[in-house]
Amino acid sequence: MNAITPGKDKLGFIGIGYMGRPIAQRLLEAGFQLTAYDRDRGKAQELVQYGGAVANSIAQLASGCDVLLSCLPNDEIVMSVYNGADDAFASMRTGSLCIDLSTVYPETSKKLAQLGAKRGVDVLDVTMSGSTPVAEQGALVLFGGGDRERFDAAEAIFRAIARKYFHVGPSGSGATMKLVVNSLLGIGMQAIAEAVALGEKAGLERNRLLEVLSQTTVVAPAHLGKLPRAMNNDYSPQFPLRLMNKDFGLILKLAAAVGAQMPAARAALDVNAAQLTPGIEQDFSAVILQMEKQAHSDSADKKRTGIGAGQ
Repeated sequence: MNAITPGKDKLGFIGIGYMGRPIAQRLLEAGFQLTAYDRDRGKAQELVQYGGAVANSIAQLASGCDVLLSCLPNDEIVMSVYNGADDAFASMRTGSLCIDLSTVYPETSKKLAQLGAKRGVDVLDVTMSGSTPVAEQGALVLFGGGDRERFDAAEAIFRAIARKYFHVGPSGSGATMKLVVNSLLGIGMQAIAEAVALGEKAGLERNRLLEVLSQTTVVAPAHLGKLPRAMNNDYSPQFPLRLMNKDFGLILKLAAAVGAQMPAARAALDVNAAQLTPGIEQDFSAVILQMEKQAHSDSADKKRTGIGAGQ
């Protein structure tokens, strides 16, 4: 299996969003020829300053590359790109490679691989752990599903965007591993939100609480940067709340399919959904605000009803 190299292979990239943009930029900086497509042409245009080109359509993009990467928000959009009106597979050359970086349900990744095989295209589902700043640093961790030889041949791509990358099994395995990882990400953020609300209710000063909590060993690296941002009430999206909400849905769908019990994930989804506001983009760490709001509401209700008086 010939290794993919910057000097030889042309890349196409669909989806220049929160994660797609820094990943595409890293690939350009590594020396790859890369052409981008996004429904919002302005997003793709941002890569021109780094040496990227912009395609006018998915068909144009797919027909001119050796490796097509996609980083899309949900299953429906992924399938519309590869098996809908756009049908990227129809334009790809036989023997080319598709690397889907999207977080989707494992069965979607398996279906994508089956569709690709019918067109002579190999498909890898390569999911990632890390937020936008991590992607900008090229420090993602990747989980790959699909043919092992194809995965190994794409090492130059992975090396440009990640600090570690693992092949974890056949098609769908990368998607499964991402849901396992994101269950910890989402539940962990909910645990932090509850702990912060508890400390505040018990009389600790909010910013001092967050500062000290950030110095402990119990906060995972993925959550650590959220605490100083919370001190500044900065919930601008690095990993959007709506995407964590979508991922919780996929996690619980998979849990139901395999018979796994996930009560903490279900509870975390409820809080995440309560904070989700249409038209307002927030980071998934904004569940801190929701728990603080609920704590304040509980206190107000008790005062209004007289519950706890005289105790």
